[in-house]
Amino acid sequence: MNNIACIVLGGGKGTRLLPLTAERSKPAVPLAGKYRIIDIPISNCINSGIRRIYLLTQFNSVSLHRHIRQTYNFDHFSNGFVEILAAQQTNEGEMWYQGTADAVRKQLRYLQQPGIDYVLILSGDQLYRMDFRDMLKTHQEARADVTIAALPVDARKAASFGIMRVNDEFRVEGFLEKPKTKPELDLVRTSPDWIDARGIPSQGRDCLASMGIYLFNRNTLLELLEKTNYQDFGKEVFPAAIRARKVQLHLFDGYWEDIGTIDSFFEANLALAAPEPPFRLDLPDAPIYTHARYLPPTRIDGASIIASLVADGCRIEQGAVVKNSLIGLRCFIGSDATIQDSVLMGADSHEIGPGGAGIGKGAVIERAIVDKNCRIGDRVTLRMPKGFPENGERGPVMVRDGVIVVPKGTVLPDGWTF
Repeated sequence: MNNIACIVLGGGKGTRLLPLTAERSKPAVPLAGKYRIIDIPISNCINSGIRRIYLLTQFNSVSLHRHIRQTYNFDHFSNGFVEILAAQQTNEGEMWYQGTADAVRKQLRYLQQPGIDYVLILSGDQLYRMDFRDMLKTHQEARADVTIAALPVDARKAASFGIMRVNDEFRVEGFLEKPKTKPELDLVRTSPDWIDARGIPSQGRDCLASMGIYLFNRNTLLELLEKTNYQDFGKEVFPAAIRARKVQLHLFDGYWEDIGTIDSFFEANLALAAPEPPFRLDLPDAPIYTHARYLPPTRIDGASIIASLVADGCRIEQGAVVKNSLIGLRCFIGSDATIQDSVLMGADSHEIGPGGAGIGKGAVIERAIVDKNCRIGDRVTLRMPKGFPENGERGPVMVRDGVIVVPKGTVLPDGWTF
């Protein structure tokens, strides 16, 4: 895998994840209590033997840069790196990235170095586990110019994806970005029987959706981007490539979730705390890497923890109840507080008491995301009232996709009620 370079797209403004992305980029959003979203694609690369990783960033990237710098340091003998390529003014241009393809085009000089035969392009806001060696095998055996990872989905979800039509040899013959009408869908539907015959239970799914994971021959990618002004892979690059190049499909049916919205992010986090989670964090041969913080063990004193994940350095006081929730780093939960169906992102320091971050005595938090460094006072109630709109605000607290979101650093005084 030493001849593969990987580019991870750091994402745009992340407006669908606001307010979690108000002060940080989308890949830097905390995930599963102790990780960040960016740890997922980078860990998949490391576990697949890929050591040349470039991260393209543009918006609110300070915390993301700090996390990368503190976390991913390879030994001198592997020649591995995770290098940040931020949007910048150059002699060739002064504009920011105008799309996924344009972002890669502006950094092509890093892919023109010797020893690179393939380029893997990943998104920075997805939760999945994939061995890219399998995808490379598919690519090489088919003698393909481009290979696209695809997931079977049903027609109701097709409007959120790029949908592909393939022949019996898995060669892509059509690509339609986010089809919304029945005539458009009919152009790219795949028979469920065809999917079943390839060893994957279709379960009624009849569309092959792009996962945003692309493997290019390096020279093919250079030609496609240098000779055009295409800005987006799905809308422009792939339709053109299908006409002139061999584009292959790599079929995948493991867990994969786009966590670019509040609703999907919230549900994916809670699912990790289930007794049989769809995405496991404890696989010894495919770990998720992150920044080693050297925090003390979590202290729990007479509290009740049910179907939840609790990260390092927390303190949970007597009588507190935590159910079906995810508790982040350095989180303080006061006595008799109740946390249910919620994601608490924790704090950046252990300061506890007046002015410190944490959940006060007797507080009640249900179906909420509490961002980092929030101070929730005693007897505060965060519970969605009946009839409240799916997107709204009350004071400093917001509701997005039906989920209560407490922005980073918010202070709610004692007795405050949503």
